[in-house]
Amino acid sequence: MSVIHRTTLNPTKVELVTAWLPGRPWFRGADAPRLERVGGFRLDDPAGEVGIEFAVFEDADGTAYHQPMTYRGAPLEGAEEALIGTSEHGVLGTRWVYDATRDPVAVAQIVALLGGRAVPQAQSLSHTPDPSVVASYGGPLPGGVAGWVSAVDGERWTDVALDGVTLRVLRVLEETPEVEGSAAVTAGVIAGWTGGGEPRRGAFLRVLPA
Repeated sequence: MSVIHRTTLNPTKVELVTAWLPGRPWFRGADAPRLERVGGFRLDDPAGEVGIEFAVFEDADGTAYHQPMTYRGAPLEGAEEALIGTSEHGVLGTRWVYDATRDPVAVAQIVALLGGRAVPQAQSLSHTPDPSVVASYGGPLPGGVAGWVSAVDGERWTDVALDGVTLRVLRVLEETPEVEGSAAVTAGVIAGWTGGGEPRRGAFLRVLPA
C-alpha cells in the first residue's frame, strides 16, 4: 500500500503544475495560475515502482483543476510530451513527474479501480484507504492496457481510448449532486475536494462506451 514520505520535494508539486498548466487547453486563466492543493487521492502500483496521484488544485479565480500524476524513478520511454517536470525527492532522489493519462501503469490502475480490484488511498496518509472515493461501472472492462489507442485532450477533459471503453478524465471539476450510494453514480469515479474553503464533491472521471 501507499507509503507517504514526510520529506522535501524541489520543485514542489504546486510549482510543477503551476508552470505546466498554462499550456493546457483546459486552463481558463488569463494570467499565471496561483494554485493551492485542495484534495485528491492515490492509487497503488502493484509493483511498487510508480506513484499514482489524482490531485486537485484550486486557482485564485476559484477554478478547480484535476491533475492526475505519476512519479517515476526513471524516464518513461515515449512519453516526453506528457512530462510535467522533474523534482528532487528528499528520500527517493530524482522523480520524473508525468501526466497520468499517458502513463500505462496509471491507466491500468484506473481500470482496476473501476472493476473493484484496486482500493483508493488517502492522499497524504500511508496505508490508509479513502472510502469517500466511489468508483462504479457495470459494463465490461479491458483486462489491461494492451488495447490502448490514444489519449486526446479537450477543453475540459482528456479522453483515454481503450479496448471497448473510453475513460473521460475530467480536468475542470464541478460539484455535482452525486453522493455515495446514489443511483446516479453509474459509470465513473466520484471524489471530494475543498473549493472556496467549503467541501465539494463531483466526478473526476466518466466511463463512455466505445
